[in-house]
Amino acid sequence: MRDVGIIGIGQVPISEHWDLCLRDLGALAALRALEDAGTDRADAIFVGNMLAGELSGQENLATLIADSAGFLPIEALRIEAACAAGGAAVRAAYTAVASGAHDFVLAIGVEKMTDHLTDGITSALATAADADYEAGHGVSFVALNALLMRRYMHEYGSTHEDFAAFSINSHENAVHNPNAMYRMPITAEDYATSTVVSDPITILDSAAICDGAAALLLCPMDQAAAFPRQTIEIAASTVATDTLGLAERPDPLHWGAIDVSSHHAYEQAGLAGPADIDLYEAHDAFTIVSALSLEAAGFARRGEGVTLAREGRIAPDGDVPMSTLGGLKGRGHPIGASGVYQVLEVVQQLRGEAGPTQVKNAKVGMAQSVGGSGSVAVTHILKN
Repeated sequence: MRDVGIIGIGQVPISEHWDLCLRDLGALAALRALEDAGTDRADAIFVGNMLAGELSGQENLATLIADSAGFLPIEALRIEAACAAGGAAVRAAYTAVASGAHDFVLAIGVEKMTDHLTDGITSALATAADADYEAGHGVSFVALNALLMRRYMHEYGSTHEDFAAFSINSHENAVHNPNAMYRMPITAEDYATSTVVSDPITILDSAAICDGAAALLLCPMDQAAAFPRQTIEIAASTVATDTLGLAERPDPLHWGAIDVSSHHAYEQAGLAGPADIDLYEAHDAFTIVSALSLEAAGFARRGEGVTLAREGRIAPDGDVPMSTLGGLKGRGHPIGASGVYQVLEVVQQLRGEAGPTQVKNAKVGMAQSVGGSGSVAVTHILKN
């Protein structure tokens, strides 16, 4: 297997893009990644997306984007892993380069959600859950996370306010990210008075509906020196899975897919463990996911993920910097694109291009994309 690096990044600011369709968003991000790398070469593209067929009536999406960006006739495949589709696209691109199948591969994540009413989007998101035993009984994706948060509060004696620091941190960091959707700070009072969506989850616990696209250009490390930008090495790329339904797990508060994926990644990257990670881009679609991710990945003991946040240790100057450019909550969560944005933002940190939220002396970063209610976890560790 060959060593793999990222030589180009490109993104579209997350927003409500009324004037851009799926093909426009994906092609724009891809071309920006090539421009950043200083090349026009792409041997293959892998497109992470979850909802194009459900919301836009558009399957065969990767070929559509390859055509729009002028890449025909190269290999173009869509990658789907629910909310982890973007991370899975990066994984597919990494595997293609590492195996020698291709030399220059684009990982693209794209999602367009805002053209549709909330009810339709809620139904579409529920397809990431168990259709027979969860979604089929009317349990929404938000409700599943509300059940997890309620159970967490019961098991560990936490209160809803204990989760506020996750959202406050994400929004504070997003202020400094020109590509983020929610560039405004929030207070503990804002959090406490936020509208309930599915008790105890409120609007400020939840990532919002949005549109976006991001792209990365990968190539073998032994060819990366020919390109102008600093190359960031992908030191680990791992995937693990768990049951789709929460009720099938012996302990729903232990996300086994994150645990296994994280620890395989530490081993693959030659790290002793989470203490060697300088920043962590978690899949913070809901504040409860932030807590469970920190714990399953080994950054905090069971029940202490909220403590880590409350003590300010997840801030850019803390010992576990998280969501450093806003995360899914502050930057926005265009479902199938989020995993690519996460890796891209780790690249920005390791290049020293993260602006006011730059993590000092960042050398190793981890991005983790989660599908469903912890049913699949894709982990990437990057080194500069």
